[in-house]
Amino acid sequence: MDRLAVLERIQKKVLWLGTYTVHHANSLRASSDGIKVGGHQASSSSVVSLLTALYFDALRGDDLVAVKAHSSPAFYAIQYLRGRLTAEALRELRSFGGLQAYPSHRKNAAIVDLSTGSMGLGAVQATFGALASRYVADHFASPSRGRVVVMVGDAELDEGNVGEALAEEALARLTNVLWIVDVNRQSLDRIVPDGRLRQTRAVFEACGWRVDELRWGGKLRALFEKPGGDRLRRRLDAMTNVEYQRVLRTPAGGLRKALVTNGDGRVDRTLDRLLANLGDATLAELVADVGGHDLRLILEAFAGARRAADRPTVILAHTIKGWGLPIAGDPLNHTLLLTQGQIDELRRSLGIAEGAEWDGFPPGSDEAELTRRLPALFTPPARPASVEVPTQLDEAYPPECSTQEALGRVLGVLSRLPVADRVVTVSADVAVTTHLAGWINRKGVYFPHAKSNPFADVPQAMQWKESPSGHHIELGIAE
Repeated sequence: MDRLAVLERIQKKVLWLGTYTVHHANSLRASSDGIKVGGHQASSSSVVSLLTALYFDALRGDDLVAVKAHSSPAFYAIQYLRGRLTAEALRELRSFGGLQAYPSHRKNAAIVDLSTGSMGLGAVQATFGALASRYVADHFASPSRGRVVVMVGDAELDEGNVGEALAEEALARLTNVLWIVDVNRQSLDRIVPDGRLRQTRAVFEACGWRVDELRWGGKLRALFEKPGGDRLRRRLDAMTNVEYQRVLRTPAGGLRKALVTNGDGRVDRTLDRLLANLGDATLAELVADVGGHDLRLILEAFAGARRAADRPTVILAHTIKGWGLPIAGDPLNHTLLLTQGQIDELRRSLGIAEGAEWDGFPPGSDEAELTRRLPALFTPPARPASVEVPTQLDEAYPPECSTQEALGRVLGVLSRLPVADRVVTVSADVAVTTHLAGWINRKGVYFPHAKSNPFADVPQAMQWKESPSGHHIELGIAE
């Protein structure tokens, strides 16, 4: 079995099912008013390759995933192909009681690990969840060291809470975190401003993350190695986001001229010779060959992230919004829906037989066999037995005291009881003013690895001892 070839066929099925699910919900299912009910064909298709590589190769049974909210049609298609949803569930997207437009753990806990509908919140929640997972592993000898995989769109990184979270020192020590950024260069209203990707990379690097960028695909990389290939690479690398999006929308017949003509109107003869033997359709395919749609490169990046043992990884995967669809690269494709004619043409181009629109993998096919051999996806473990919590404490309180002082006294008593092993405190740079000093002195500060304290021999009201055994998590004032 050629695994890569099988994955290529799987991603075509994912692209079709995700796109057709939205089409069915908005154009085929009976409706009293004809109003668009939701689902994003363009935003979903941009991550089809990434999701295919993730769910049909890279994920292990104890990995949790926070998928990009707008990728839900492709995500649901994958859950169907993995046997966790029915075709009927796909047909009920956005119907009353049906699948949500955005992944919702509350509504679909069996398949959705983490809700991601509010931009920026899901990514941050998932990453702090990874910190909590590391805490549990350090304190209770938990056998699970599964990863938390976060997928976000590049425009989603504009949310201020994302940058605030990345600045937290403890997160940069988490080896169980992988972020995948869908760099499709488009937000809802516009093409993402130039320089934003450079800023994103700089922020992650400054925060101590390992950064892996998938800019161009393997076919383009091979062309770059040919005589004159460096000219093509410089030409493409120098393009602004708007320029590149315009090139993607340029008809095949005019693309060659657009590439070989310099800003001053002169023709780059070296580049012209490089492209001379390429047909118009081949050239258009090559220009759109970005790393986020090259399964081989994606799998290599995922493997590299798993090997990284000292810090979290972010993969900046360049993609095309609307990939594989006639609306690919259109600056206003976020809310566009394919027409019936476009759907019919897509069905034919992907090899889907008429009447087989909802079919999964044929029994006995390589796709079905590959899927059968995959490890089961994450399912929540059974709730552990509850611990005994005292109903009252042997502690006296002054007739008048602040709630902060009372909290400090309560924690002081709890710190001497067995239940303290299950207590975690968190503060945003206000441990002293919230009377946590006594608790911290007894139970310590949690950090993924032990840190020295040069003030350990100096008498202080609060000793700041950081180690994996601590029970207080300190955050920056950004909270």
